[in-house]
Amino acid sequence: MNKFDVFTFGETMVLFQAEQMLPLEYIHHFPKQIGGAESNVAIGLARLGHSVSWFSKLGNDPFGRYIHKYIRGEGVDTSSCLFTDEATTGIFFKEKLSPEEVNVYYYRKNSAASLMEPSDLNEEYIKQAKLLHITGITPALSESCYQTVLRAIEIAKSEKIKIVFDPNLRLKLWSVEKAKQVFNEIATHADMILPGLDEGQFMTGKTEVEEIAEALMGKEDKTIIIKLGAKGAYLHTKNEKQYIEGFPVKQIVDPVGAGDGFAAGIISGILLEEPLPLVVKKANAIGAMVVGVNGDIEGLPTLPKVERFMNPSGDSRDVNR
Repeated sequence: MNKFDVFTFGETMVLFQAEQMLPLEYIHHFPKQIGGAESNVAIGLARLGHSVSWFSKLGNDPFGRYIHKYIRGEGVDTSSCLFTDEATTGIFFKEKLSPEEVNVYYYRKNSAASLMEPSDLNEEYIKQAKLLHITGITPALSESCYQTVLRAIEIAKSEKIKIVFDPNLRLKLWSVEKAKQVFNEIATHADMILPGLDEGQFMTGKTEVEEIAEALMGKEDKTIIIKLGAKGAYLHTKNEKQYIEGFPVKQIVDPVGAGDGFAAGIISGILLEEPLPLVVKKANAIGAMVVGVNGDIEGLPTLPKVERFMNPSGDSRDVNR
């Protein structure tokens, strides 16, 4: 009997984001929030009604304790998290110059999360999950984090647990050559891959959407879903190949976190065993909802909100409406 629907792990940092649209050097007050791809997905899934376990190594400091309490307060299991006195919790600042122009400044080198190693993983927690969610950020943090990702994959494979891989390319963290090698290595083990168009081009060297999907799928039976921003997404499996239209966004408030909301929507639909076109449509809807709210997780919706957004006066399960 599975205890969790999803197990995920990675670095979450404290986010300081100014409320004014000004260069950071002119900002004097920074509200405190949190941000991290894996915890964003975990919180998104919890709000959609799923049981999720999130693991990280946090600094034994006020920021680490804040992150731990915050994520636990969102209904995510954090009981396998570890605290360390060897390093501090990472932080980052978000600069908004306009709704479309957002710059992020990270202070995460040698952070507590970068000290994660394979022996830190609670194998039983992974074995109790139906699905393992991995991003390409975690292996970029350090060699030991990379080895931790490989160990998590090994555990999941041994238990026939499905693996979802979201590349989340961050070239500030490592070299182009290393990122491409690691991404493609993880992709060979994944059952589902969720790249953005630029990430798919980066991984495969192809330029066209369909070619990228074919290259990522290879000879195996995988599900490839390529994010296309406002245009929606492209779904590619052995039996289904189609574009799923996105939802119009009246005003972009904060584009950061939309991909994590999309991933939560995909995983939720998979867990609910919904038809894949509907799964992608739901993910597109969540991505559109997230960009309309300030912050990484503040816009992540509950399932009833998603259904109302998709079809204000209709049946949300009709993918053709």
